[in-house]
Amino acid sequence: MRRRVVSAGALLATTALMMTGCAKATTNASGGDGGTLTLWTHAGGAPKEIALLKTAIADYNSSQQKYKVDLKSFPQEAYNGAVTAAATSKKLPCILDIDAPNVPAWAKAGFLAPLDLPADLVAKNLDSTKGIYNDKLYSIGYFEAALAIFAHKDALVQAGVRIPTVKQPWTAAEFDDALKKVKATGKYKTTFDLGTGDSGTEWWTYGYSPFLQSFGGDLIDRSGYKTAEGAINGDAAKKWAAWFRGLVDQGYTPAKSGVDAFADFSNGKSAMVWTGIWNSTGLDKVKDGVALPPPDFGKGPKIGGGSWQWGVSSNCANKAAAMDYLAYSLQPKYLSKIVTDSGNVPATDEAAQLSPGWQEGGPKRFFLEESAAFAELRPPTPGYPFLTTTFAKAAQDIIAGGDANAILDKAAADIDADLKANDYYGN
Repeated sequence: MRRRVVSAGALLATTALMMTGCAKATTNASGGDGGTLTLWTHAGGAPKEIALLKTAIADYNSSQQKYKVDLKSFPQEAYNGAVTAAATSKKLPCILDIDAPNVPAWAKAGFLAPLDLPADLVAKNLDSTKGIYNDKLYSIGYFEAALAIFAHKDALVQAGVRIPTVKQPWTAAEFDDALKKVKATGKYKTTFDLGTGDSGTEWWTYGYSPFLQSFGGDLIDRSGYKTAEGAINGDAAKKWAAWFRGLVDQGYTPAKSGVDAFADFSNGKSAMVWTGIWNSTGLDKVKDGVALPPPDFGKGPKIGGGSWQWGVSSNCANKAAAMDYLAYSLQPKYLSKIVTDSGNVPATDEAAQLSPGWQEGGPKRFFLEESAAFAELRPPTPGYPFLTTTFAKAAQDIIAGGDANAILDKAAADIDADLKANDYYGN
């Protein structure tokens, strides 16, 4: 299973799309000829996902005679370039998948049409699988991803540490106590591996900004999306930074993890690792492996929310038909098939009930309950690309031992300057 985190290339593509659409996309009917609806996906390198899409498309095409959905898949590394080129020439497909953080920018640029789907259908989806901008739904997903602490249960039990649950997560004090006790056993080289060996921009935001949000900080003030002052550099943010770097200073985690932090965990080098559902199949092979929720640092436990979702382009000549296909594809049997094959979190409880291990009491149910309770969307603003690159650099500099207060103050100033220069991205 692939990690569901947008790449730096996707962020650059989003910026290019925003520049392309700065004057708003003009209507230029495309996305298919006559009764053909073209569908693009980034999942060209994921045969199981492609197989599911082909099944849903074939079923839809057979269910009616008026329209035909035509699938075109791209390798993930080539997808964003193709979308950017199509947006520039006003030739986007009718239906396309979009990584959740990019939805506001694409919507603002005029490349996406608001989705007109049955309200009762949309209501069934996890909130984090819905791409909403300016109170309008622009995308909807088949699945969600989820972060968690993967731990060796024996390490916690032998250290006398309580096993946390979604209903009773660790408090900040309990987590600190757990780290101390596990480290004191001397059994593990690393107590809690953060996974900092991954230098990808979005992993640093997706992976570590939820801790900031649990402390009470954020990348931007979400009350108006017009300033980062006080959000990314306020007292709560500075407490987060002290804790974050403190994990290194106290010897709980390396400043830079190994190339594969999960493999190190599986091999017994670390007692706990911060990772996600994409490694859950590997966790099943760890004899005492267990998935745990993040701690509550004061504002509730948080994990990153929002994965790949589906939208309809504004230049689609047959929007109603595209919406009809999306509604058709959201049937529980298709959602169940994709999560069963890929290991992602089901977008609806109906799909979970059809999926092995996801029913109430099932071994995978933890991830669905955790997502429903703790998922925090990355800031849904067209200015997100600048937010994530700025936060990621700040977090990397902090973990490396830089002056946290100065780093966060600079991040706030840089973000505010970008917001002002871009007329606050329409907020």
